[in-house]
Amino acid sequence: MTVVVLLADGARPDSLAAALDAGVAPALDRLRREGALTTVTSVFPSVTGPAYTPFLMGRFPGSVGLPGLRWYDRSRADTSFPDWSRSYVGWQVGTVDRDIAPDAPTIWELEPDSLGALNVISRGLPKSRQLTRLTAARMMRAASIHFRGDVRGWLGVDREVGAEVVRHVREQDPKFVFAAFTGIDKTSHAEGHESDAVTEAIAIVDDTAAKLRHDAEASGRWKDMHLWITSDHGHAPVHTHEDLAGIIVEMGHRVIAHPWVVGVAPDVAVMVSGNAMAHLYLEPERRTRPFWPSLTKRWQSFADALLARPSVDLMLVPRSAEECSVRSLRGLATVRVKGDRFSYEPLEGDPLGLGGAQRGLDAEAAHVACAASDYPDSIVQLARLGACSRSGDLVLSAAPGWDFRSKYEPIPHRSAHGALHRDHINVPLLTSRPPARAPRRTTDVFASAIAALGLAAPAILDGVSFL
Repeated sequence: MTVVVLLADGARPDSLAAALDAGVAPALDRLRREGALTTVTSVFPSVTGPAYTPFLMGRFPGSVGLPGLRWYDRSRADTSFPDWSRSYVGWQVGTVDRDIAPDAPTIWELEPDSLGALNVISRGLPKSRQLTRLTAARMMRAASIHFRGDVRGWLGVDREVGAEVVRHVREQDPKFVFAAFTGIDKTSHAEGHESDAVTEAIAIVDDTAAKLRHDAEASGRWKDMHLWITSDHGHAPVHTHEDLAGIIVEMGHRVIAHPWVVGVAPDVAVMVSGNAMAHLYLEPERRTRPFWPSLTKRWQSFADALLARPSVDLMLVPRSAEECSVRSLRGLATVRVKGDRFSYEPLEGDPLGLGGAQRGLDAEAAHVACAASDYPDSIVQLARLGACSRSGDLVLSAAPGWDFRSKYEPIPHRSAHGALHRDHINVPLLTSRPPARAPRRTTDVFASAIAALGLAAPAILDGVSFL
């Protein structure tokens, strides 16, 4: 059996469905008719990089040490002087493999006969099987495309990725393939998720799927192939970019934030992802994580002031490894995790809009409890991110139409992602065969892949096979 996963990075469920309905993606539409097109949830933060962990590790990102696209290292054990921080935008993307939990296996380690393209997480995948490995030349080209804001350049990269994947699958017939196409995300940022450029990017994914199927049918391999198309996050329009770091400076605090992450005795480290979520590390000179009860006296009014801003929708406040508060202008609630059971207890109002308390739920029941809300899978996602030792002392999720970064983006963002909101966390999953059970999360893709390949499941998984 062969499993091929094509990641249409940044694709929304409605955008993909519209392209299929319009006839611009006939190969994918054929898969929809023969298999199924469903909507599943990604993760918080809903941002490229951390949101790849479900596909390649079967885990939520906070659970394996990737709390965001950028994070601050209180421990000083995993990063280096002088900034003690991570940003996977740029050369530090190469540190992902050593940042992820060593006891959580990647699919590359479980299935050696694999191929990857733009996979971000590479631990266990030989360089000879990384089809678009970031050599010096490729890094220079990617940097040039990025910093020139050359959106169409990313479509060229996607075409090259597709051609390489088709050729290697034809010649090598690997058991597992994961290939990411970034054009949908880049064009959505620049022109919006309904733009013609996004349709063109979807057509590139469609062309790749068509060629993979053609070759598999010609060689008699199609009957033994699963072909899945999915995404790591959605997109939503942005009308206002708030300079979160600048706002905190105006509040009287010394701040470090990318790209200027070196400062003298900072009060707050601001780490933005996507750009619709942010980790805030208070008193970052502390070497151990100070949960909220020890910060209240100095920082309560600061937290209140941030929550009052129209840009902030939700505020996650970790109180221990098993408990966090979630705040919004709609109220205050406690989210708890104990073993494999999750609870949501409103204290004032109902900040997540779940209709009241939800107690003692397993992960599947917790997903169902949140499915119809504006915050799908929010109970589990908040609990897992709050428990991550690398997470901030305050975690912000932006209100619709806002993000937290107004500077240093080569492409002006008309659309963004990263938040715990349905437009950001709901993604499509297109399968070439009808699933045996309804898929719920992107982590289910990993669980299903190892089931199809006949591999033993790791001890801990955050997904369930839909086969």
